[in-house]
Amino acid sequence: MNNKSDYWYLENVDLHALFCPIAMSELTHPSEPKKYQKGDFIYFPDDKTTKVYFVEAGRVKIGSYSADGKEIIKTILHTGEVFGEMGLIGQVTYNEFSQAMEETTVCMMDIEGMHELMRQNKDFSLQITQIIGNKLVRTQRRLESLIFKDARSRIIEFLRDLAVQKGQRVGYEMVVRQFFTHQEIANLTGTSRQTVTTILNELRADNMIYFDRRKLLVRDVDKLSELIQ
Repeated sequence: MNNKSDYWYLENVDLHALFCPIAMSELTHPSEPKKYQKGDFIYFPDDKTTKVYFVEAGRVKIGSYSADGKEIIKTILHTGEVFGEMGLIGQVTYNEFSQAMEETTVCMMDIEGMHELMRQNKDFSLQITQIIGNKLVRTQRRLESLIFKDARSRIIEFLRDLAVQKGQRVGYEMVVRQFFTHQEIANLTGTSRQTVTTILNELRADNMIYFDRRKLLVRDVDKLSELIQ
C-alpha cells in the first residue's frame, strides 16, 4: 500500500514562512499571529471569506450544524495545515465554522495577497490548487464511506487513514502522537461514542492497535486495512 503523505506536493513549500511573519516578503501582507483559547471560534458560517488560515500551533475543528442543531465535524486540523482556502476559488462566505480545540495559534493572509502570489508564481498556484483538490477528494471519500460502509468499517478506515496521514513509522508500526477522543471519532465517522469505544477495545484485544488518551499505535497498517469491508 502507498503510505506517502497526502501532502507530498508541499514538501518543498515552507508554509510557515509563507503565512507567518518570520521571513515573510512584503508581497503577502501577513497579519500578526492570533491566539485562540479552547472553544473560541475563528470564523462562523456565513462570515465573509476574506482570509486563508494556517495552524501554527494547536488544533482546529472544522464543522457545521444540522437542522436539529447537532454538530457535524468535517475535519480536525493540526499544526502545519491550511484552512479557509475555498475563498481562493470564489466562495464568498464560509459554509462551516472553525473552532480552536485547545490553545491554538493561527497565522492568516488576505485572499488578495494569496491571489497576487498565485499570479506571480505558477508553481505555488499549482500547489494551492492541489491542496484544494486533495481536500475535495477526501470529502468525497468520506461521503462514500458514510453511504456504503458500516460503522465498524468507517471507524477502522478512519484509524488507518489517521496512521497513514499523521503517523510516524516505528519498525512495522505507526504511531500517532495526537489521538482523538472517542466522541470526536464518533462525530467524524457518523457513529456513536459507545460504538467507537467497543470497536477500539476489540481491536486492542486482538493486538491490532494500542491507544491511550495521548496516542494511537497501529501494529500493522496493511492488516488493519484488510478489516475494512
